[in-house]
Amino acid sequence: MSKIKNEVIRVIPLGGVGEIGKAMYVVEIDEDLFVVDSGLMFPEDEMLGVDIVIPDMTFLVENKDRVKGVFLTHGHEDAIGSIAYLLKKIQVPVYGSKLTIALAKEHIKEQGSLKHVKFFEVTNKSRMNFDKTHVTFFHTTHSIPDALGIVFHTSEGAIVHTGEFKFDQSAKGSYKPDIAKMAKLGEDGVLMLLSDSTEAERPGYTTSEIVVADHILSAFLAAEGRVLVSLYSSNFIRIQQVFDIAAATGKKVAVAGRSLESSYEVGLRLGYLTVDEDTVISLKDLENYRDDEVVIIVTGNQGEPLEALDKMVRKQHKDVKIKPTDTVLITFTPSPGMEVPMFQTMNKLAKAGANVLTSSKKVHVSGHGSQEDLKMMLNMMKPKYFIPIQGEYKMLIAHSKLAQQVGLNKSEIFIADKGDIVEYKGGKVRMSGRVTAGNVLIDGIGIGDVGNIVLRDRKLLSQDGIFIVVVTLNRKEKKIASGPEMISRGFVYVRESEELMEESTRLVRKVVEKYVTRDAFEWNNIKQEIRDTLNSYLFQQTKRRPMIIPIIMEY
Repeated sequence: MSKIKNEVIRVIPLGGVGEIGKAMYVVEIDEDLFVVDSGLMFPEDEMLGVDIVIPDMTFLVENKDRVKGVFLTHGHEDAIGSIAYLLKKIQVPVYGSKLTIALAKEHIKEQGSLKHVKFFEVTNKSRMNFDKTHVTFFHTTHSIPDALGIVFHTSEGAIVHTGEFKFDQSAKGSYKPDIAKMAKLGEDGVLMLLSDSTEAERPGYTTSEIVVADHILSAFLAAEGRVLVSLYSSNFIRIQQVFDIAAATGKKVAVAGRSLESSYEVGLRLGYLTVDEDTVISLKDLENYRDDEVVIIVTGNQGEPLEALDKMVRKQHKDVKIKPTDTVLITFTPSPGMEVPMFQTMNKLAKAGANVLTSSKKVHVSGHGSQEDLKMMLNMMKPKYFIPIQGEYKMLIAHSKLAQQVGLNKSEIFIADKGDIVEYKGGKVRMSGRVTAGNVLIDGIGIGDVGNIVLRDRKLLSQDGIFIVVVTLNRKEKKIASGPEMISRGFVYVRESEELMEESTRLVRKVVEKYVTRDAFEWNNIKQEIRDTLNSYLFQQTKRRPMIIPIIMEY
């Protein structure tokens, strides 16, 4: 318990609520700000062309002198994926377990060197002292080793962030949870609990990883040809299982995907992956082995598990092409926005003749706790107040109902949106306003330059295409020098729409001639009238609204 009397405590989610991924939470203790996680999210279907989505960090930038540090719960992309973008904006120390820090450094290296960043490796026995609080940690079980829960100790009780967790009785080593420490926190007094809600709608306990290992073994033994295992690049527990089972069945393993190679090398170097050197081969060596001797672990460059698999089935991958004798294990649950691409890829795989096994065939279990796991955490922590996090709204609401089942009142549970401030002051908790929050879209090297207007234009282009009008004016003689020329892309096929194009040309010529005879006119006025005239005519004829771009030149 902190000896200093804390006056105001606030919790502010900047990401990770109302969505899967993009975790970022701010714990404010008096004037000090502490950031928990800095994650990314893969784009939803309507985010056309966008690579990744990160939290809006405006609040942290505006208050950068108050930020004391960033605390990382684990090494998945949803927790560390935007750390490089954050550290470009604010210079603060980063705290995390040995593996998490190593993976965070890899993310930062991809975005360029940040030599000014100080990293602090912590364990479940560490205690970090600050002016207004001290911070401790406890191990949790997740699909990656060294996952941590984070505790901010205040004079009013502990603020506990569980990280992403489940309870697996077979977990050992760096996957084993600190159950005694969690219970001790509850005995000492937890003011607020922030707990993972990803599987709050699933009854029972989350299945043990041992069950998955048995089914992967069965799939390996039954496979007639190569086995391709698709997974998130930082799912260390699945990667280890694949190597172990491959060694036991006499198969060789190749790794495909830049982010997977990076995670694999880090895990190997730090001892979080144990791999027999004789088991590992490169993609270039595949042709030297029979198909039934080969296992390929597959993920995309950003860690997204479908990208490389989709290239392979379309025969666009430089090293691997799908064969009819392949068995493909899809060992992940698709996040929102990934369901359609996943089923499209599965259909392509089936069409190519591959045998596709998914989570419905027991080759995946969640890294997140189901309802009984979540109730166990609530019962151990015994919080005064509860904030469900890490999940879509229906998951947050399901988690809040579980909290009520174990004895919390509805008035003691706060379902926050991104940017909402949950404030504890004077012995009471209330929602006390909002800060700037939302999505920042990363497209190529652009950070935040793709917004709603650009996405709207991309959506319009994808639906109704583009219609370009080119006119050259002789302003001195007050006449059209050439054109109007009509260019259609994704709207209509010009050769089969002669009447439409001729009438469009006539309408544009009429508008231009009306303006060009005047002594003075505004370019914007003539362009807007061309747009309005064509928009009305083209919609009347086709019931489509292409993007209309008038280009007017003069000499």
